[in-house]
Amino acid sequence: MSAPFGGSGRAAGGLPRLPTPPSGWPIGSYATYGEAQQAVGFLAEKEFGVADVTIVGVDLMLVERVVGRLSWGRVLGTGAVSGAWFGLIIGLLLGMFNDQGFAWQPMIGGLVLGILAWTVFAAISYSMSRRDFSSASQLVAGRYDVLCQPRSAERGRELLAQLALGGRPIR
Repeated sequence: MSAPFGGSGRAAGGLPRLPTPPSGWPIGSYATYGEAQQAVGFLAEKEFGVADVTIVGVDLMLVERVVGRLSWGRVLGTGAVSGAWFGLIIGLLLGMFNDQGFAWQPMIGGLVLGILAWTVFAAISYSMSRRDFSSASQLVAGRYDVLCQPRSAERGRELLAQLALGGRPIR
């Protein structure tokens, strides 16, 4: 297959440019992403060709963990702090590139305008939302399968069996 303007249709690292389903044979299945990473790390330590390996999250879930309750005070305070940082950075840059040397007025002006703007934006955003809590979202999988290209899948399974036995070779 070729791309419209030449090339192979693959990105520089050999990955497809467009989303494509994974290929390969399953050589291991793990409950957590960390365990799947550990399995691939073990394969790499054993000088296995990990370029043939893919970690696939199966049974995807969007998990939203509630972090805390929102209130007008918290929303306005967070907006003011964010605006202060942004305003200080802009004011600092404007003050550094002033023709008359460093000036404090742009920093103070940036600080005040940043606080005002971000506080107003935070108030508008909060008043339009219907949520009284803040949360963090995360995409997680029910399990993580390690797939391998058929040419080396059998060797990969053998190595991961060693890992399951505590790193001891199979006899």
